[in-house]
Amino acid sequence: MPPPIDWLSHLFEMMPVRGHLDLRCFYGAPWRIDQPATDPGEIQYHVLLGGSAMLEDPDGGPPLRLNAGDILLLPHSAAHVLHDGSGKRAKRATNRDGLNFVISENAGSGSRLDMLCGRFVLTPPHDRLLQSYLPPRLVVRATDHSAALASTGTATQVEALVALMRTESAQDSLGGRAMLNALSAALFALTLRLASETDQAPHGLLALAGHPRLAPALAVLFHEPAKPWSLPELAKLCNMSRATLARHFQESLGRSASELLTDIRMTLAAHELKAPSASTGAVAEAVGYQSEAAFQRAFKAHMGVTPAQWRRGARGGGG
Repeated sequence: MPPPIDWLSHLFEMMPVRGHLDLRCFYGAPWRIDQPATDPGEIQYHVLLGGSAMLEDPDGGPPLRLNAGDILLLPHSAAHVLHDGSGKRAKRATNRDGLNFVISENAGSGSRLDMLCGRFVLTPPHDRLLQSYLPPRLVVRATDHSAALASTGTATQVEALVALMRTESAQDSLGGRAMLNALSAALFALTLRLASETDQAPHGLLALAGHPRLAPALAVLFHEPAKPWSLPELAKLCNMSRATLARHFQESLGRSASELLTDIRMTLAAHELKAPSASTGAVAEAVGYQSEAAFQRAFKAHMGVTPAQWRRGARGGGG
């Protein structure tokens, strides 16, 4: 059995995530936010510091209630609507520029909302791996101190981080933008960690990470992606049959282990190709391809451009 591997850190090493706090909302009911879709590679987030909000389901399902302490991530950059739930016409909000972010307020006199709004930014095409393996919306309830989370302390860490963001955004002091953006990036990692530790982790990579029997396979795929991992080898690491492993991957992730391995390899290759000293042949070998031609075909099929085209785009600021 291989030693434990921090797959989430490996993921962030392959594709760094930058955080941006854009807005702090102070609203009294009735209020409404119509948030447009963001650019590709951006994941919007909302942190409820106080009050509550209703998130409309774009598919027409019932609204989802969010309470103080909840963190909402929208990995697919989709447009969305948040409101107070009263059904009344919203009071118009006005924005004013603070030193480090925008402060949005309205004249509503009903129940109050205090909320941080921002973005996590991933450089394309690295965003494909994470966004395609996360649900359309992810809600983490940091105030949930269930027995399952008590031993990890992650919920407490998230609460402490959010409290620091609250204080820093209230002060709006010199250097606050750098501090808040750094805290936002840390919030992303902690939110994913907390989501993977819940009893009902969402479908996708977090469900896979939270599946104790599949952890060895996930660890080696991220830690040693250059190895030609076969289904029997991965099944043996997880102490299960090939059929059972394949079924668990499909149920939790919606994809096969080989598809995940290819995504990891291509993400790593795109990262390595940014280095001017790295030859295409060396990158191909580093991600498990003995043939440079085979690597170029796989990269073009996966990324839509050749390794050379990707390298030129990355040097020019396009990747």
